[in-house]
Amino acid sequence: MKRALLIMAALTTLAAPAFADEALAKSKNCMACHAVDKKLVGPSYKDVAAKYAGDAKAVDALAVKIVKGGSGVWGAIPMPANTQVSEAEAKKLAAWVLSQK
Repeated sequence: MKRALLIMAALTTLAAPAFADEALAKSKNCMACHAVDKKLVGPSYKDVAAKYAGDAKAVDALAVKIVKGGSGVWGAIPMPANTQVSEAEAKKLAAWVLSQK
């Protein structure tokens, strides 16, 4: 019984960050324009992760775009600024987006 509880606790701990970051994306309305695995208004998070794979500066660059918005990278539709996201939250979201494979 103790072993089963330990395994369940470990699995919950390993999965929690991914769910927490997805929950943050939902709470900040990111999912209104983006999805993990398909294009909506903006690119899918998997496409963003693929585009920036191996770029050491990607987390910081994407965090700035999350807060300030951007245009021209993914087509004609601009990404509006998201002023309800703090810098720390933007970095957390950017790291999560880049982890999508």
